[in-house]
Amino acid sequence: MAFRKNNDSRPQILDVSPYAAIPGGEFQIRGKGLASTARPHVRFGDVDAPVVIGSDSFVIVRVPEGASANELTIGENQHSSTPWTCGIGIQVTDSVHPVSNPVIDRYGNIYTTFSGSPGQKTPVSIYKIDTNHRSKPLVTELMNATGLALDPEGVLYASSRHDGIVYQISPAGNLATYVEGMGVATGIVFDQDENLYVGDRSGTIFKISRQRQIYVFATLEPSIAAYHLAFGPNDYLYVTGPTTSSFDCVHRISRDGHVENFYRGLGRPQGMAFDAKGNLYVAASLGGRRGVVRLSADAHAELFLSGPAIVGLAFAPSKSLVLATNNSIYRVDVGIEGRRIP
Repeated sequence: MAFRKNNDSRPQILDVSPYAAIPGGEFQIRGKGLASTARPHVRFGDVDAPVVIGSDSFVIVRVPEGASANELTIGENQHSSTPWTCGIGIQVTDSVHPVSNPVIDRYGNIYTTFSGSPGQKTPVSIYKIDTNHRSKPLVTELMNATGLALDPEGVLYASSRHDGIVYQISPAGNLATYVEGMGVATGIVFDQDENLYVGDRSGTIFKISRQRQIYVFATLEPSIAAYHLAFGPNDYLYVTGPTTSSFDCVHRISRDGHVENFYRGLGRPQGMAFDAKGNLYVAASLGGRRGVVRLSADAHAELFLSGPAIVGLAFAPSKSLVLATNNSIYRVDVGIEGRRIP
């Protein structure tokens, strides 16, 4: 008696998490018959991926360098699973050194830094990366470029943790001092009224009006790395400042300077960005897994993207997510619109 081949004998992928990853990040795969061969065989397109943990119902796979296809399969040849679509980060550029969020202008150009170690004079301070992923030096004379921000007119600003100055940068890359005396200046961000906020590593958040009057907006505990700033719904300023703790906090500050804890339990939270629905994305680790953590408005946390050494992020007009690691820029197509400050 002849039997017809049962297609259900193929590995079945039932769930993959998180939603996306960059090379070095890990996906957790749940399903049936995943190890029907001697060891699970996982591919992203035509690229083989190393399996960290493999069983019949659970696999952890690491995204290898060079992976770009967003279709994940388990198995070999005719004995492979139906492809599962996942987000894979594509490297835009390397040989950079961001320490905070990249910023993206209305045309989709990306700006990022080569910050360098304290007191290091680098050949290039800020790069501009166009929509074709061509990277060009923009600023060359800024020591320890740290935080970046665009004002509502699209003018670029940068802080220096070396001299405590926030600089205004022309389209040609020329520097003009916007405000000084900001301590160890780190993250910067504008609100909807065009006030500039500057984080000082010693614990102060400064507010600078358009007339360049300086106020102490709020005071937090000192951070060993930097303060990262982002405006969210209801005009709250959200702040992270990674310390030596593995249980750090995302703070938020009301318009009158009242500080409260929004979420506690992240490892070394750094750069942040909001989507149009009010979810907050934080470069951090959650439960020992490093990447980008998504926090809902009611502070529910989940790992959205897996990857090492992520320090900042920003949403592009194309609804992609741009990630800054400590030496590269990646882009991941996520189909999510970023929040725009009116």
